[in-house]
Amino acid sequence: AAAAAMAQPPQSVQELEGLSAGEIRRLLSREGVSCRGCLEKTDFVKLAAKTFGLDGSAGGAAKPAAAAEGADDAERSPSCGSIRSDWSEEAVRGTGKAAKAGSKRSRSRGRASRSRSRHGRGDSRQPSPQKPSDWTVDQLKITADDAAALTFGAGGRTTERISRVSEAEVELLDKELILEIRGTELQRRRAKKYANIVMKSRFGPALITEDFDDGDLTVFSVPPDVVGYVQGQGGSVLRSIEEEWGTLMVFIDADLSRAQRLAIFGSIRGRRGSELKVLSAVETKMSGYFVKVRNEVINRDKYKDPTGTWGTDTMTFRDEGEISYALGKQGGTRKKLERSSGAIVQYVGMVALVSGTKPERCRVREYMKWLFQQLEGPVYVAGWEEREDCTVVDIPSDCIGYITGNRRATLGLMEEEWGTLMFFMSEEGDRGRGSRTERLAIFGPQRPRRGSELKVMSGIETKSPGFFTRGIREKVSDRRGFDTDRMLFRDDELSYALGKDGATRKKLELASGAILQYVGHVAYIAGTLKERRRCREFVNWLLQQRRGSVTIADLSKRNDVTEVKIPDNCKGWVTGNRGSELRRMEQETGTFMFMALDARGEERLLIFSTNAGTKTGLGGRKHAERLVNEMVDGKRRDDMTRRDRGRLDLPRYAACPWHCLGYWCLEQVGSRPGHWKLGSHQVRFHGILRCCALLLVVHEL
Repeated sequence: AAAAAMAQPPQSVQELEGLSAGEIRRLLSREGVSCRGCLEKTDFVKLAAKTFGLDGSAGGAAKPAAAAEGADDAERSPSCGSIRSDWSEEAVRGTGKAAKAGSKRSRSRGRASRSRSRHGRGDSRQPSPQKPSDWTVDQLKITADDAAALTFGAGGRTTERISRVSEAEVELLDKELILEIRGTELQRRRAKKYANIVMKSRFGPALITEDFDDGDLTVFSVPPDVVGYVQGQGGSVLRSIEEEWGTLMVFIDADLSRAQRLAIFGSIRGRRGSELKVLSAVETKMSGYFVKVRNEVINRDKYKDPTGTWGTDTMTFRDEGEISYALGKQGGTRKKLERSSGAIVQYVGMVALVSGTKPERCRVREYMKWLFQQLEGPVYVAGWEEREDCTVVDIPSDCIGYITGNRRATLGLMEEEWGTLMFFMSEEGDRGRGSRTERLAIFGPQRPRRGSELKVMSGIETKSPGFFTRGIREKVSDRRGFDTDRMLFRDDELSYALGKDGATRKKLELASGAILQYVGHVAYIAGTLKERRRCREFVNWLLQQRRGSVTIADLSKRNDVTEVKIPDNCKGWVTGNRGSELRRMEQETGTFMFMALDARGEERLLIFSTNAGTKTGLGGRKHAERLVNEMVDGKRRDDMTRRDRGRLDLPRYAACPWHCLGYWCLEQVGSRPGHWKLGSHQVRFHGILRCCALLLVVHEL
């Protein structure tokens, strides 16, 4: 019956029900219809019945089968039963709507749209972003105490935090005591508001009124008994949450005997992430608090995002075993679900809260279901060819253990690095056939999926040389959107471009903004057209350094480089032994640095990175420039000190032993305090030298 149905279109819903989900999917694929959004067999039956114009009883006919299938799943695993049934009703309705929308969208694509790894091919030929008409610069005069408040914290990063939350450019001019704010009217207003809150916080809790809400404020009540736990020592916990979600958080109540209101400023996503993080901490200390504020939390900011689909779904875990599995070691499983889906995933007590747009929340439901199905055995994702969030890589059977690692350690590290969800999948009919390869499914956004895929390919090529690179050629794509180029290396070039523990490859990848991975002797460069070209240039300049000096004549059209003039007597000091100092600064700042000649043959230091950095922040070109200037200033100070010591006229004092001893003592006192080796003993003598210098002064008097 199955073979007959595959040979010709089915004539009734009963024929469809006699087929497996995989057979129905292949039948729909043959008709050019996408199965995206179909999760259960009943979904495939409904879609096939609609495609072939069968009677409308598909839904009713399929329900008993689906119910029986669900009952069987529940008998096999209570975990899967809870995952499928305990989501909030709105989440279940949302998935159905998303499935229908996905089917409508993908049906028009037809057969030509199917691919093994769906990478976006959209043309990014858009005009360069221009500043809005209301973009301007405001200057705010502040006091010295205000400036101290704005520079408070590690490295004076309070100003950076204000800039990140308000999306404006904020710069503190220390000498002039001016806070310069650049941006649109809304951005400047928000930046001024945040700056005033920070500057006034030294006098006590901030006073927040209704006019403070520019669509960027969430107020959350924290019970008085857990305020200290939420705040942390010196506010360290709040600062870490601010750093993670890009928000600004302050308590606004002075009465410590009542619940304290916590004001959270930022984007809707940042505020939601911070609020759920605080709520999880409160629930840990005060069990049952979430029940009191459940409706308020779930309905907050509903439909208020640009897509109009923002919301929050909930799922209740059955026991501690389920939540510990869904949490993972140090929260690793929760984090990978969050990063791969794009939604905010937080566990509050025994409840999972998922906030985001409708597609993001639907992805979390699917990923969570597959996560728990892995406890039963291999998982198969029907219709993965049509999914825009899936990439499948064929893994040789003898490399599976190498890629997976001990107790899934290697695969977990790749998931943590790239923020993807990865697992092996096999269809029920494929089990036990002894296939030479297994399929590894990678779920997540496009760029992380490609990074994970290339990482896996690199590992397989190391274990099984030639599996991916046999007969491969160079490739240069002119597509403006996301794509992949290939470069072929010789053996000596590969080792030089890789560096110790892959340090050279990582710095080129970080500085260029592209994905750079070496699969055997082939370098894969993935990213947009600008990123790929930039990475190719960096690789070529790196290889040129092996043959001699690099000449880069014109830098006027580049926005990813900072040029630093180094005095001739400081060049060796800045570069270090065999470039060791440059390598140290590159690793610390995430840049690519080397000495290059200009059009006139003059040598200067070039600092390349897509991250311009900030005046006081860590990372980027400005940070690297600060480190270079500090080294140059240190070298100049040392040279001046040596010259000052050399100005004393030793021959004039040669006739007097006291003068000779005093001169030597003064010279030693001026140097760094150290130890004087005397045989096998070490005698600290800096204090003795001071006494001798004093005797010289007395002798002169």
